[in-house]
Amino acid sequence: MINSNIDEIQRIRRILSEKLDPGRYEHTLGVSFTCASLAMAYGQDIDKAEMAGLLHDCAKRYPDSVLIEKCKKNGVMLTEGELNSPAVVHAKYGRYLAVKKYGITDEDILNAISYHTTGREGMSMLEKIVYVADYIEPRRYKASDLPEIRRLAFKDLDLCMYRILEGTVGYLKAKRSCIAPDTLKARDYFRKLLDNRGADTLN
Repeated sequence: MINSNIDEIQRIRRILSEKLDPGRYEHTLGVSFTCASLAMAYGQDIDKAEMAGLLHDCAKRYPDSVLIEKCKKNGVMLTEGELNSPAVVHAKYGRYLAVKKYGITDEDILNAISYHTTGREGMSMLEKIVYVADYIEPRRYKASDLPEIRRLAFKDLDLCMYRILEGTVGYLKAKRSCIAPDTLKARDYFRKLLDNRGADTLN
């Protein structure tokens, strides 16, 4: 993407401000700006990161049951794991909307939208940036580990990913909620990655 895409970013902001409720739109802006900041920190494409953050929740205007029906109607395939964890379905339909409604063709942006709730094995830098930004953006406040996670985000993105994923798995287990298979695979992937770097990185 090139600098002229600021016009496109501003256009999509205007659309989302009308489509999303005010709280979701504020969250969207927070994620988008945090993505841009992380992209600066890690030498990544700032415009791509900002766009991915902007569109990550573009399907959040619909309840989970409606999203599942829309996926079926539009040929968006859902796995059994996704159907058992309906809170992640907005990411899959968000990818569809990003293509059909917003004209996004960049596969890295589309993957970042698809996996921003679950994570996955072998995530790209942009995918990790969007996943982490969704967790740490300035309007987030409930997670007790946010100060530490926010510090890690700008220091060690892989360790930050592992900490978020491990915490998410623990939280969902405690609630006896279904855990998306991609989340478990992602947690194990980053654990192995960090083990290969040295055991101290997990502490």
